[in-house]
Amino acid sequence: MSESHTPPSGSARLNTGVAHNARVWNYWIGGKDNYEVDQQVGEHVAGMFPIIRDIARADREFLGRAVSFLAGERGVRQFLDIGTGLPTADNTHEIAQRIAPDSRIVYVDNDPIVLVHARTLLTGTRDGVTAYIDADVHDPDAILERAGHTLDFDRPVAVMMLGILNFVLDTEKARDIVRRVMAAVPSGSFLVLTHPTFDDEFGGAGQIPAMKFWNENATPPITARSGTDIAAFFEGLELLEPGLVSCGQWHAEAGSAVLVPQIGAVAVKP
Repeated sequence: MSESHTPPSGSARLNTGVAHNARVWNYWIGGKDNYEVDQQVGEHVAGMFPIIRDIARADREFLGRAVSFLAGERGVRQFLDIGTGLPTADNTHEIAQRIAPDSRIVYVDNDPIVLVHARTLLTGTRDGVTAYIDADVHDPDAILERAGHTLDFDRPVAVMMLGILNFVLDTEKARDIVRRVMAAVPSGSFLVLTHPTFDDEFGGAGQIPAMKFWNENATPPITARSGTDIAAFFEGLELLEPGLVSCGQWHAEAGSAVLVPQIGAVAVKP
């Protein structure tokens, strides 16, 4: 079953003259939903910060491990994926519904090219539900109100915020968004989060000049944060093992872990 809360106007908002994050990210992980301007900016950033493709792949693989863990070992049947990005292989609903066909997934994004491709995200199992809503992370109340048409907020929800809070430039605003979303879900819910860091221990110093170039040549603007600031997003929640680590190391199989300056963690609401 699928539900769409998607207006038909996404293509009208497309701007193919300026590099856009969803399309450049898609380029870095080997996708085809990008334009020449995205490839040019993507190549320039990769020249400045060669591990960016490793970061993109590690973030995507983290998503797979986190959803598999929550659906398989923690019995989560509801996922709110905020800032989903362009559909690729093994999206949240595919992983969750492979484990539990009755899983319910709501995708949230306000990127017009993601909106155009949203139909790809709406092919779920007969027993489950996948929905897409066109909404902005800066407006969590609207997200929660519309997600409530599909998700039961009396039952645990896994809130996915992978690589999205780095587009909320004000740290206190970003913390408030997390607080408001997590306040709306019950005990036993989870926060799944990744975020770029400039901390040296993760090899993140190169993020700073690369992001400066990005902010001058692409959209939307982005920021990295310290591990301390990222840890603050989990205030009031209980981090699961191994805690706040490079996303390439979270629950990675022996020999496959990679250190990238993208922190990842999963926490439960007590």
